[in-house]
Amino acid sequence: MSRRILICPIGHVEESIIELVAKRIQLWCQVPCEILSTVETPYFAHDKNRSQYNASLILKRIGHRRSSAFRIVGVASVDLFVPILKYVYGLAQIEGQCAIISLHRLLPQFYDELPDADLLASRIEKTVLHEFAHTLGMIHCRDKKCTMYASTRIADTDFKKSFFCPTCRTLFEWHLLRSLKQAAP
Repeated sequence: MSRRILICPIGHVEESIIELVAKRIQLWCQVPCEILSTVETPYFAHDKNRSQYNASLILKRIGHRRSSAFRIVGVASVDLFVPILKYVYGLAQIEGQCAIISLHRLLPQFYDELPDADLLASRIEKTVLHEFAHTLGMIHCRDKKCTMYASTRIADTDFKKSFFCPTCRTLFEWHLLRSLKQAAP
């Protein structure tokens, strides 16, 4: 397993967003990121009744790539769900290789707000960090300002910070170091 993180655009995702995701992950983890070519919209995961895409099925498909990368992070333009929830902003394999986020409900326009690049970037950063930390084995935090707090509404995402509380920061560093040691060639 190599020490690189793959960023996988799924559907139509602006290049600047993919670059933001790669830049932020590299900053947190000090691990190089490689941007993959865009994967087409995952029609195999589309649920006609919900008009959404099953995030679990997409994660499985990403995982079947059997990549030698440290982690794979998908960035989707489509609206995601898991069967027990109405929607998700993202999903990750706990202590697994893959995570995915959806831009669909992070866009201010989804809430009938004007486009706001800074707000969108903040939401993306928090969501990616949250899901990436799940791949390392981290669970939700009770601190509403910590990025590991569970976002069930966009207001939760907007309220929390784009960094960890002191306890989660320590755990993130420990989990990351442990995972990188396991990934060493």
